[in-house]
Amino acid sequence: MTEQELTDKVVASFDGARDDRFREVMRALVRHAHAFVRETRLTEDEWSAAIAFLTAAGHLTTDTRQEFVLLSDVLGVSMLTVAVNEPGDGEATESTVLGPFFVQDSPGIELGGDIAGGASGEPSWVEGRVTGPDGAPVAGARVEVWEADDDGMYDVQYDAGELAGRAHLFTDTDGRYRFWGLTPTPYPIPDDGPVGRLLGHAGRSPLRAPHLHFKVTAPGYRPLITHIFVAGDPGLDTDSVFGVKDSLVRPFDRHPAGAPTPDGRSVAGSWTSASFDIVLRKE
Repeated sequence: MTEQELTDKVVASFDGARDDRFREVMRALVRHAHAFVRETRLTEDEWSAAIAFLTAAGHLTTDTRQEFVLLSDVLGVSMLTVAVNEPGDGEATESTVLGPFFVQDSPGIELGGDIAGGASGEPSWVEGRVTGPDGAPVAGARVEVWEADDDGMYDVQYDAGELAGRAHLFTDTDGRYRFWGLTPTPYPIPDDGPVGRLLGHAGRSPLRAPHLHFKVTAPGYRPLITHIFVAGDPGLDTDSVFGVKDSLVRPFDRHPAGAPTPDGRSVAGSWTSASFDIVLRKE
């Protein structure tokens, strides 16, 4: 049997699949996987190393750490999937990756509340407005936010298991939201596992550009998963998961200690402020 005959035989083995989409995806997967093996002339030792890599990723994956999502991120597959499913149309806010640290059922806060929950970092006031593509306000939209602390760690990476640096809130009747968070700082993606070793072999940095995660949902609109990134940061061009988009870069203006805050809160040291208006796409 020639190499091509083998590929054709495996592809044909899915002819009887009852689900059309399953059949289409599996046929394409086989064709591309076989083409990769032929193009690289993959050795058996390399195949074994790949199986060991995936096995290690599986052993490391838990409810709070997703090594396979991380692998997808650093290979650009996550962002490519976003690009295929959420093409920028110039009207709605652009999407980016979910990342491996989203947690369901985050704490709820009131408008103007604080998502830090004890996480360390410089306070940051973030506000904006959620609208539809026609500019009409989206009242009651759920705005989910989460971020790393000043040490570059998410709450779920600590053994204590206490949620911090994440919360959700709802927009007011004018579609506005506001909250206190932390000024985003650069941090490395988890690099103590197989994905980290892959980056090391490639000579790539594990650092992510500083950002704040958003997930925004509202009835009648498509869910939006996005970030805002800190303008002027040198890591914008080398983000390890290729998640930066120019439209999502925002200035985080720094204010000195003692400067009055938008809500009259007393802040001991410096603080920053940022504005991020969000446009949702209709379902």
